[in-house]
Amino acid sequence: MKDKVILVGVSGGIAAYKAAGLCSALVKEGAEVHVIMTESAMKFVTPLTFQSLVKKPVVTDIFTEPDPAEISHIALADKADLMVVAPATANVIAKAACGLADDMLTTTLLATRAPVLFAPAMNVNMYNNPIVQENLSRLRSRGYLTAEPGEGPLACGYTGKGRLPEPEELVEIIREFFARSQDMKGLNVLVTAGGTRERIDPVRYLTNDSSGKMGFALAEAAARRGANVTLVVGNTAVTPPSNVKVVRAESALDMYREVMERLRGQDVVIKAAAVSDYRPSETAGQKIKKTEDRMTLELVRNPDILAEVGARKSPGQVIVGFAAETTEVEANATDKLLRKNADLIVANDVSREGAGFGVDTNIVSFIRQDQPLRQLPQMSKRDVAEAILNEILTIRKDRV
Repeated sequence: MKDKVILVGVSGGIAAYKAAGLCSALVKEGAEVHVIMTESAMKFVTPLTFQSLVKKPVVTDIFTEPDPAEISHIALADKADLMVVAPATANVIAKAACGLADDMLTTTLLATRAPVLFAPAMNVNMYNNPIVQENLSRLRSRGYLTAEPGEGPLACGYTGKGRLPEPEELVEIIREFFARSQDMKGLNVLVTAGGTRERIDPVRYLTNDSSGKMGFALAEAAARRGANVTLVVGNTAVTPPSNVKVVRAESALDMYREVMERLRGQDVVIKAAAVSDYRPSETAGQKIKKTEDRMTLELVRNPDILAEVGARKSPGQVIVGFAAETTEVEANATDKLLRKNADLIVANDVSREGAGFGVDTNIVSFIRQDQPLRQLPQMSKRDVAEAILNEILTIRKDRV
């Protein structure tokens, strides 16, 4: 954790005193710790306590800016390697799940692109309330991390689940997070994402529903785990991650050229883009005017990028493709794996609710040669990305 920037958000629960122990332990591990406190948290522990431990000003008021050259919650959000909310009360969990931002802590939660770990702490009946569980489930589905509360006597007099984990337990969770985050250090990873635009004329084109979210999640996760990531981006309205090299490619031919130019030297190629299979045989130089009741458009095949990557695969390279299907998912994905010389096909039925294009979740299966199909439950695309990267590392390990 040396030199890692960790934001600790402290919300208003009796367990706030444990957050002081957490901050002290993180500082001893070499982390740069910044503390954000809610108004309720200050009823339990004073800001001076945390300031004394982390040797930095404690941020409590969104309208008080200690440095006029920067906006505090944006500056903190940008510099963080990890954000930890401990204790995370039912109230702050609900706010985060609904996207509310009415204080320094919740505005920073919305602004940060860093991973966020919530450590719930509350009365056992509050924790088991279906609304709280639904909010936690919603946060997990969007890629947020949660620490399991401990069981035992609670401050309210009840006994049950709802205790904030001890500082040393939270430190171990954070240590494991950062250890995992470097398991792709030094690897060169190329990811394609988004759809492609096949021009009919200067104002019209053929495309598909791909949002790029799955590819972006993969690129961001690989970079966070230490890889050198090149992201070849097609048509998408989503902002690409900031920690990778981004290359724009509008059409399938553009993407083909950009991928082939960079293929050599890549350790891993993940083709998550939804590339158009066909393009117009001719692109009009001017806007086509409406004339007849019908118009015939002739299409020609685009290059098969995954097949070409598979054909040129160098020793040790791991090639991953996606199969977005609506019928016979396993059979079609297995066929694709073999025909295109891939090492892993990530297959999904895009007709299922919660899977496919435009949504923040996915339901996928892993198809590998000489391995049984591995079906994953519905997960956030961030969690799917982590699972795919874990599978890639397993493939590399199996080759040793």
